[in-house]
Amino acid sequence: MSALKLKVVDINASSDITAPSNDPSLPLIELKNVCKSYGETSILKNLNLSVKEGEFIAIVGFSGSGKTTLISTIAGLIQADSGEVLKQGVAITSPGPDRGVVFQNYSLMPWLTVYENVALAVDAIFTDWTAAARKEHTEKYIRMVNLGAAMSKKPSELSGGMRQRVNVARALAASPDILLLDEPLSALDALTRGNLQDEILHIWEQEKKTVILITNDVDEAIYMADRVIALNPGPDATFGPDFTVNIERPRDRTALNQNDSFKKLRAEITQYLMATGIEKNQAVGIDKISLPEVQPNTNQHWDQPELLINKNDIERPRYLEFSQLSKSYPTPDGNSTVKVVDGFDLKVKKGEFISIIGHSGCGKSTVLSMTAGLNSISEGVIVLDNKEIDGAGPDRGVVFQAPSLFPWLTAYENVALGVEKVYPHANPAERNDIVEYYLTRVGLGDVLHKKASALSNGMRQRVGIARAFALSPKLLLLDEPFGMLDSLTRWELQEVLMEVWERTQVTAIVVTHDVDEAILLADRVVMMTNGPHAKIGKIESIDLPRPRTRKALLAHPDYYKYRASLLTFLAECDHTH
Repeated sequence: MSALKLKVVDINASSDITAPSNDPSLPLIELKNVCKSYGETSILKNLNLSVKEGEFIAIVGFSGSGKTTLISTIAGLIQADSGEVLKQGVAITSPGPDRGVVFQNYSLMPWLTVYENVALAVDAIFTDWTAAARKEHTEKYIRMVNLGAAMSKKPSELSGGMRQRVNVARALAASPDILLLDEPLSALDALTRGNLQDEILHIWEQEKKTVILITNDVDEAIYMADRVIALNPGPDATFGPDFTVNIERPRDRTALNQNDSFKKLRAEITQYLMATGIEKNQAVGIDKISLPEVQPNTNQHWDQPELLINKNDIERPRYLEFSQLSKSYPTPDGNSTVKVVDGFDLKVKKGEFISIIGHSGCGKSTVLSMTAGLNSISEGVIVLDNKEIDGAGPDRGVVFQAPSLFPWLTAYENVALGVEKVYPHANPAERNDIVEYYLTRVGLGDVLHKKASALSNGMRQRVGIARAFALSPKLLLLDEPFGMLDSLTRWELQEVLMEVWERTQVTAIVVTHDVDEAILLADRVVMMTNGPHAKIGKIESIDLPRPRTRKALLAHPDYYKYRASLLTFLAECDHTH
């Protein structure tokens, strides 16, 4: 799990900002025709933005859209090539304590406590204060993010969400005029993410800060912001339209699901972003590539390629069965055990798509890893196609959030390794087309022959997804496969996954914390209670027509009914903590 990073800069260094104007008509932050390039690659092009004091702006930015470059430019950490970045009418040319910056990745001093990490910033900025005043100020902001009981703990003793709170406290303790947040919550589970959203909103209202939030989550943007602005993908990234959020505060997540203004705005933003994605795909020629008419040998018998999918076998009941499945782990002192999963019972038809959803710690990934044969079963049994699972095997394709690739091989070679095994009956040209098709469909058509070690984390994850898709196993297991990706890429890969599922009818299970993803993909959504002793709390059958698209889903009259069912269950689990 990634967490926040507070950019450490010399906040006492002299800033080139002169005294800001007191003219109330001037925006607090203003961008005028801002352009930024790296070498010959244009990242930002002619960006214009005006932010009023006290406003909460959400910018929906996607991979490659230049969102971190934008935040860094406003922060004064880098300089625009042309155009102006102004604070109250005065050019920003260097960082300063008036702008608190929180990036997605964090860097806390591991040998310092929570208090000492926050005090570092306070002591550096408020040098003319007494020690007692600095201590009181430090403690105020640590308590503001609900870490008062953890002041003496070190980062290694904290969860990812708690470490992020430390970084938010450290940024706020500098008493900035404006808070710049670059995807601070993107890698968190839904419960922790929601709690931190509420804390940031509480601070924004209490402290009257101006906030610019970069996010890849449309719901998060609408829930938190006064305005939502799309940053179109680069190169030459530009701003899309402004979407004003005319929903009364304070906002309630569950109530929003029934709010007509929320539904309308959500559909407008999503459709705009989807259209942007379609244009991007057409530009790189994804739609020109097609799969050859050849089937893998993994759907029936690994060593008998002539036995392909029997369509009459689809929906065979109890193709995959979990019976009284439990998993126990020893306690830290080693004197006893704790049962994480307790009596998981489920029957899955052949060709069925199951989503498993629940809060962090409910055992979702534990169930998946036992199904993959990567984690031993404490009690009960898992049966796949009349055979008890007792270890890993090529009949199960697994995609985890962090992919495992051979770093010395190219993206193409990493996928080709598996394709050669499951398509031995295909000719070399057909196997080549399969590898190129899936890599291009996940947005890697221009880096086919780059080594995995030279790819970004997100790109490596896409290689792992392409590899699993290409193998079409008996059972496809996906553990938060899109969790590290921005919304646009995630939507694209969900479409790829559905396309593969429609083509191969592979039985699939996806673990996710994304309610919309769970509904979009699944025939049934399995909701797990909180751990320890987690089990199935509720199963929701999703009776929506296939093939599905996100656009059609948003327009379906039953979509928000299913969404309300899942959100209500998760909220009730939250209250049991």
